[in-house]
Amino acid sequence: MIAVVTPSILSGSIIIPSSKSAMQRACALSLLNKGTTIIYNPGNSNDDLTALDIIEKLGAKVERSNNCITIMSNGDIHPPAFINCQESGLSLRMFTPIIAISKNTVKIIGTGSLLKRPVDLFSHFFAELGVDINAENGLLPVDIKGPLQPVDIEIDGSKSSQYLTGLLFAFAKKADKLTVITVRNLVSKPYIDLSIQLLNHFGYKVLNDQYNRFLIYPTTEINRDISYTVEGDWSSASFFIVAALIAGDLSLSGLDFNSCQSDKKIYKVLDQIDADYSIHDDILKIRKSASIKPFEFDATDCPDLFPPLVVLALAANGKSVIKGVSRLYDKESNRAEALVNQFSTLGASIFVKDDNMIINGGKKLNGGIVNSQHDHRIAMALAVAGLITTSEVVIEDAESVNKSFPDFFKLLQNCGGVVTLKT
Repeated sequence: MIAVVTPSILSGSIIIPSSKSAMQRACALSLLNKGTTIIYNPGNSNDDLTALDIIEKLGAKVERSNNCITIMSNGDIHPPAFINCQESGLSLRMFTPIIAISKNTVKIIGTGSLLKRPVDLFSHFFAELGVDINAENGLLPVDIKGPLQPVDIEIDGSKSSQYLTGLLFAFAKKADKLTVITVRNLVSKPYIDLSIQLLNHFGYKVLNDQYNRFLIYPTTEINRDISYTVEGDWSSASFFIVAALIAGDLSLSGLDFNSCQSDKKIYKVLDQIDADYSIHDDILKIRKSASIKPFEFDATDCPDLFPPLVVLALAANGKSVIKGVSRLYDKESNRAEALVNQFSTLGASIFVKDDNMIINGGKKLNGGIVNSQHDHRIAMALAVAGLITTSEVVIEDAESVNKSFPDFFKLLQNCGGVVTLKT
């Protein structure tokens, strides 16, 4: 699909979609729960649908209705010979330790960009847990055979916190005594806060000791009927926050202002640039800024903010610096390279130095033909930039937004964005 975005002025209200980070975690814990779980405000992104498909294949029964999903499980894992994680990095890293609870041999596969994302970190700790693993060249497909046995271990957390989430879920399910996971150099700490928040909601006891040690206590398994409401997604909201700052006034609803989500840190940037925003009755109102100040921001723990913040920086009057480039190399694309190359096509001045991305703002962006690199966040960032370019921006491979935000272009149109979609 091709999306053609023409410079536009925005106004109106938007309900932010469900957090796929919370939705996928809730799906995994619903599988492990012995009982019935009702998930309200469920997501419908490709990653959400992948998580639902996986838990069905692992033995849960899923019933869908308009505003909720009912998941019935006996709490056991019954994997088939193959599990397909599609293009979901979180599903891969979270469900692999859960699948390893079973003694079955399972081949875990994926599609698209997931085939290029490394899985070798599993090999570094699975042997200690009694899990056999075979991954050629450190990439998918990977064969595993459990059963996983929780023991005190130490892991490297510098690549992704998602491995730790998977281990916390599997250990919480299987631990028959206090077990400790020690983590070195943990990144994306807010996502672990979210994982522990959901574990506690589902009746497990997991304690965080300074993000260096995680204590998993044994839990007596009982029948539990649980309900959970998925909060709005701050990652998705960040694109419309930036869109409002540069192109119009918007009211955003559906967000939890006490959320653990890491991308809520966009608040820090709003305050740096003296943005005109307010919160009333749980509605975030953002008004267009007449002049945007340059800013400095550390996105190491929230790398998904890079794409929207690059757009904001390009609209600022001066040089902005975003730290944490090292977190961008194993995303759906090489996100650092994609941001530099695609925005340079529009006339932007962006370069990477060490772990920093330097963006020189203040120059009007051109229109042009760009490509999402099959990366949903690159596609959305290019679309938001197209609101303020000198002429239309043509985005190839625009369907990549379906990974996290299928209604992105529809909502952009609803609030005044001039967008034409071509198949």
